[in-house]
Amino acid sequence: MDVNLPDVHAEVSAVFAIYEHALVSNDVSLLDALFWDSPHTVRYGVAENLVGIEAIRAFRAARSPVGLQRALKNTVITTFGRDFATAMTEFVRPTGSGRQSQTWVRTAAPGHGGWRVVAAHVSLLPPPVSTPS
Repeated sequence: MDVNLPDVHAEVSAVFAIYEHALVSNDVSLLDALFWDSPHTVRYGVAENLVGIEAIRAFRAARSPVGLQRALKNTVITTFGRDFATAMTEFVRPTGSGRQSQTWVRTAAPGHGGWRVVAAHVSLLPPPVSTPS
């Protein structure tokens, strides 16, 4: 299997950047479009387990647009062949930090090269433990 073919890696990196911009700007319609339109799509979040695109869309529609800005670090995108990829990243917000993983698959869907998130997971990290000085 070919890992990280340059053209495929560039495609997934570009669609990942589009996703991130849509997330922090609360572009709900674009976020919805970037997820696989299927009852098999899964998104496990900080406080929710969403199975199926309808549950994911309902969550996005109800979510507050406040406090979505964040900085990413340690992002790792790995492609496998021409149609499958993972994207892992850590994020930092003023309110805390966390991590996110996504599984991307190239589909026949129009736009963005057909790349869609088929599974995602978001979790928060506990605040660092301070040690007495």
